[in-house]
Amino acid sequence: MPDRRQHRGPHPQDHDLFNDSVEETLCEATSELSWLLSRGYAVPSSIKLVGDRHQLTTRQRLAVSRSACSDPSRARRRSTQVDINDLVNNELWVDGYNVLTSIEAALAGGVILKTRDGCFRDMASMHGSYRKVEETILAITLLGNQLAQYQLAAVRWLMDRPVSNSGRLKQLLEEQAERHGWQWHVELVPDPDPILSKSVQVVATADSGILNHAERWFNLAREVIERNVGSYWLVDLSERSPES
Repeated sequence: MPDRRQHRGPHPQDHDLFNDSVEETLCEATSELSWLLSRGYAVPSSIKLVGDRHQLTTRQRLAVSRSACSDPSRARRRSTQVDINDLVNNELWVDGYNVLTSIEAALAGGVILKTRDGCFRDMASMHGSYRKVEETILAITLLGNQLAQYQLAAVRWLMDRPVSNSGRLKQLLEEQAERHGWQWHVELVPDPDPILSKSVQVVATADSGILNHAERWFNLAREVIERNVGSYWLVDLSERSPES
């Protein structure tokens, strides 16, 4: 079935699954999952154990799994995260879909997770295909205006070539960059993850796998959302930490 969505907004059940009355339960589940991961327990069995204990739905389990991380992973990510001042005269390599879809989701009123490592992550899923939505142009504009403030030496966008419509999105990014005078290089690659994981440049992503290996990273999606999106749906699963 073709993707006919016009927005990257909430799932029809999200207002029941992520309202204030269940946030405390989700925080507790995130804390417990992080505790298990910190002690080397396998991810699938840990998610099942925590999800079953709290009777979480599939979508709630997904949110908890995206929000949790082990203590060593959180410590590493904190130690390699850079701030705005560290970007001056440096290159920034952007995990294109990862960053863009989170900002689209925030603009469309979708759930944005504030996670244990401090990243903002969305609940959107592309399933191998990307579709431009009504928020896409605004999301690109907010990104571009924010990046223009950082005095970067270069901005390199990496997009997944196998994802359907990547070529169209590349063209759209290049058109917007030319229109606004942004010096962007947009590249389609088979898989951005290993490139970003091994890069000596600062990378912009909230992808856990990349963050566990990247030399330096910048929390771009969170920065853009906090500074430019006036009202967005934040589900904060970051506050509670498991007991040692």
